[in-house]
Amino acid sequence: MGMMAHLHELILNRAHYERVVDKEIPNAKRFLWIATADIKDVHVEGPGGRFVPFLSVLDDLVKDGVEVRLIHAKEPGPAFRKDFDRYPALLESDHFERILCVRMHMKVIIIDGRLAYVGSANLTGAGIGAKSPKRRNFEAGILTDDGETIDQLMDELDELYLGRHCGDCGRRDYCPDPIV
Repeated sequence: MGMMAHLHELILNRAHYERVVDKEIPNAKRFLWIATADIKDVHVEGPGGRFVPFLSVLDDLVKDGVEVRLIHAKEPGPAFRKDFDRYPALLESDHFERILCVRMHMKVIIIDGRLAYVGSANLTGAGIGAKSPKRRNFEAGILTDDGETIDQLMDELDELYLGRHCGDCGRRDYCPDPIV
């Protein structure tokens, strides 16, 4: 019996947007977990080719019953906060959860437990958004469907999300909103 080959795709630069943000994230059916250090007001190509906040994609997923979990290290800037308030489903739905952990430095996206991105790109326009090639960061990551890798990433993010590191966190004094 032959072994099934797993997806192990190198994602470079603009492919973060094209492959992960534009192609995979909107196809989440059950859950989407995003961990990032920095978070900004990312814009993506929407209906009719006009650019819309990435938050609108998350809003649509939440309205479709997808559980969205967002973990980030920094408070988002004013543009993000202004856009966030335009999407009431993100404020009101039990399907959207956002936590802040000042120690978060991972850049991980998990889609339905079937696909994971791990790499350097933050949830910013220059990192993962629809910026022009002359204005975006140089980024690298891996997209995989390897179940063991995904399970380990999910376990780690669950530990963080549940606050299992909060009790003995050495950065507690800097945390604006401790989980526990």
